Amino acid sequence: MSDFVRAADEVRFVGLGSESVMGPLRRVVAAAQNGLEVIRFGGLETGATPSPFQVVARTPMYRLRRYFPEADTAATGIPIVLVPPMMMSADVYDVTRDKGAVGMLHAAGLDPWVVDFGSPDQEEGGWQRTLTDHIVALDEIVDRVHDYTGRNIHLAGYSQGGMFCYQAAAYRRSRNIASLITFGSPVDTLAALPLGIPDAVAIRGADFLADHVFNRMAITGWMARTGFQFLDPIKTVRARLEFVMQLHDREALLPREPQRRFLDTEGWVAWSGPAVADLLRQFIAHNRMVSGGFVINDRAVTLADITCPILAFVGEVDDIGQPLAVRGIRKASPRAEVFEYCLRAGHFGLVVGTSAAQHTWPAVGEWVLWREKQGDRPVGIVPMAAPEPHAEGETGVSVTSRLTHTAATIAEVGVEVGKGIAEIAAGTVRGARELSGEAARALPRLARLGQIQPRTRISVGSLLAEQGRKAADRECFIFDDRVYTYAAVNRRIDNVVAGLIHSGVRPGMHVGVLMETRPSAMAAVAAVSRIGGVSVLLPPGSDLDETLRLGTVEKIVTDPENLPTAVATGLPALVLGGGDLRDIDIEPGSDVVDLERLDTTTVELPGWYVPDPGTARELGFILFTGHGDSLEMKLITNHRWALSAFGTATAAALGRGDTVYCLAPLHHSSGLLVSLGGALAGGSRIALSRGLDPARFSDEVHRYGVTVVTYTWAMLREILDSPSLHIDDIHPVRLFLGSGMTPGLWRRTMERFTPAQVLEFYASTEGAIVLANVSGAKVGSKGRALPGSADVRLAAYDPVGRRFLEDERGFVRESAPGEVGLLLGRQSATTDISAGVMRGVFEAGDDWVPTENLFRRDTDGDFWLLDNKRTVILTPHGPVYAQPVVDALGALPRVDLVVAYDVRAGDADLAVAACTLRENKAPSVVEITAALDALPPAERPDVVHVVPHIPLGPSFRPIADTLRAQGLPKPTVRSWYADPETGTYKRFTKAVVARLEAGIVDAGSTAR
Repeated sequence: MSDFVRAADEVRFVGLGSESVMGPLRRVVAAAQNGLEVIRFGGLETGATPSPFQVVARTPMYRLRRYFPEADTAATGIPIVLVPPMMMSADVYDVTRDKGAVGMLHAAGLDPWVVDFGSPDQEEGGWQRTLTDHIVALDEIVDRVHDYTGRNIHLAGYSQGGMFCYQAAAYRRSRNIASLITFGSPVDTLAALPLGIPDAVAIRGADFLADHVFNRMAITGWMARTGFQFLDPIKTVRARLEFVMQLHDREALLPREPQRRFLDTEGWVAWSGPAVADLLRQFIAHNRMVSGGFVINDRAVTLADITCPILAFVGEVDDIGQPLAVRGIRKASPRAEVFEYCLRAGHFGLVVGTSAAQHTWPAVGEWVLWREKQGDRPVGIVPMAAPEPHAEGETGVSVTSRLTHTAATIAEVGVEVGKGIAEIAAGTVRGARELSGEAARALPRLARLGQIQPRTRISVGSLLAEQGRKAADRECFIFDDRVYTYAAVNRRIDNVVAGLIHSGVRPGMHVGVLMETRPSAMAAVAAVSRIGGVSVLLPPGSDLDETLRLGTVEKIVTDPENLPTAVATGLPALVLGGGDLRDIDIEPGSDVVDLERLDTTTVELPGWYVPDPGTARELGFILFTGHGDSLEMKLITNHRWALSAFGTATAAALGRGDTVYCLAPLHHSSGLLVSLGGALAGGSRIALSRGLDPARFSDEVHRYGVTVVTYTWAMLREILDSPSLHIDDIHPVRLFLGSGMTPGLWRRTMERFTPAQVLEFYASTEGAIVLANVSGAKVGSKGRALPGSADVRLAAYDPVGRRFLEDERGFVRESAPGEVGLLLGRQSATTDISAGVMRGVFEAGDDWVPTENLFRRDTDGDFWLLDNKRTVILTPHGPVYAQPVVDALGALPRVDLVVAYDVRAGDADLAVAACTLRENKAPSVVEITAALDALPPAERPDVVHVVPHIPLGPSFRPIADTLRAQGLPKPTVRSWYADPETGTYKRFTKAVVARLEAGIVDAGSTAR
């Protein structure tokens, strides 16, 4: 440096004093001096000193700084806690003392605190930090500051630090938090990804990185810095060019030097691998900041639990925390007042620099004072509007804003134009990418179904073990707000296996499962499967003895609630589940074993035990349908279960980002085959509830981030009708999945849960048939056969003679569109356990398995269920099918439940339809006539009447037994009969009843 000075002096003495010469020379010398200082010391010496602070608390996870501890504001000011992002130093809030966050907030009369997480590479155990560690630490910090100051705090965070604030507030349900303030913090991460990355690519990439990269490595400080600069390369290059071009002007450089040094070298810290994996998995791949159901400390959490006011700063030209992503907080937190402050700034400029000093930090101070009732609402802070629909690929950063912000040089404009062209191209192919993404999920599942042979080992237990091997730390179950990983679930199953073997369960044994829908029930089913036994799913009720007999049950696994019923059967009872605080009294000498008290570590597994030995052709489950005289046993092979599992996952497009809410009871095919099976095959989470409670349903849908709800029959009606249901337009549910829903309830469900859809299934237990109404366009239809299902045909059938209709060659005739037919599924090697195989049906040598159900097929190929072939009502005017009657009357807005049944009147059977009402408002006779006009005249019911109550079975199916036993309904103002002469319905009178009971049936009735 001294050499350059001497050279300059020598030139001056020589007489070359012309300003035209000396000016450039001085700049060269000054640039050299400043450059040498930067090389030697990393930057220019500014003489600035950091703001004073005191470390109030120190733990392995964080240091809590309190700034200006000696000032008056420390005793009287409003506490505000500032949280940095994971990859950035806590000094981001004190880059320059006079224009930095803590200095300006202190000057505004606030009491600023800053969380310093340190750098994982310099902290003990830092590389093992998880996302949960950060949120739990922040939860503890809120308590500390609240206890220290005696006041509720304002919690503020930049970028991912703001995400931490949202998550911590939700975790503690806003307790002791006066407001949340965030700066460029994305919530709806998939709404606007950096660099225009397509959703499907981001999801698959994030999943891959979480499972296969960041479980092995972390991100160092220099990697974080490089990544940040890569996300905004134009600004990075421009800043460096400007620095070089002004290197001669020290006075111009000094004001911005702290900011430059912070961004270039000093401001970046490492990320731990597990924390990055959590971030990618939960908030990129699964976007659970919006849907809810992210996991903190093994608890399911949702931002919908935030109730304190929120202020989100939005950068108009922020390409990292893009406006659409930031404004996702409005959708994710419907119970909070959400405000925004929008300013023309990039990501870093929101908190550091001229814009931050002029706008951000003054607005924060004024916001805090307003919320504390010490001032008016600041200018520029406005309520955040609901998200508006946006074109595919838009991010919320307008092209105009980008060009205006980055038009400093022609090169920058050129880059932006190129980027815009790239975005247009990305938008053009995005649809194809998404379709290919669906295919990428569906094809392996369908291919796997095609590869299943009779001796292929596949079962519930093996699929759970397989998912555990793929990703042991992924979430499997959610129950009572607790989240259980695949590793934990498989450990639980193995412990139950040891208990069952100790209690005498062997391969092939039929084990009854009499339990409520809970994780222990699914663990019991999986454990029986892992041993190679057969789970007999026992519905509660009066048919228990008969189901035990039909299922040849040898032992019963039960929960504490059903233990008295299980003991009453006289069979050995094995008690499982019920929580840690249960108290079960077992009488000495009774054949009851409490598996929870058994020390499974002492159980020595026998030599015959091979985990998950079940093959496709073997019996895996026994289910029961109907009740009383119509009770039927259904045998479910492992292949049949796998067909429903993979078929459901394919039809519903289930993936790792889904949470399937299992409302259906486990003993129903929808619970076992659709909920459990589909979720396992799709790698989705399974959320279980403690019963059908509308208030609990509302809370758990948000808290668990439920995307798919399973149902049976009329189950959802209880939820929709309850005043306790508090679901608004912003909810995560995208699909209702199940069987038996009537068109009226179907439409009500879609209206209440817009934009969710309904996917109605029909799954036969005979013939491995799975139909699904995937599009949902035809409400009430069962759709078409899923890929992987058995080949399906409708055989022309006469329900009166109960026989197939044949062609001139003697083969069964296939039903024409609109004609009644019995549903048949082609026989395969994996369905050899099914009852009754028919051969030579449509052609010589073919093999078909008949179901019990009659259908019609429309001209598009969609199937419509009519009735069970044994329950068709055979009236003098022809067969009446129950399902079309139920569907037609159930579509009336005033009608709730409907059943159709036969009643003997004289020597004839009559078709009677009974219905209950919504809000006790009966439909008019004109409405009833119009609704039933959709049916062929001969298939309309003879009598329609309103009843106060229709009982529901264990699977929420309406039951007509009690009404049938009462005979013909009594004439009232709410009962009507079909007049054969006019084709309309009229008031049901005593005269009509007398005539029917006498066996007098009008001849004209056959022509109705």
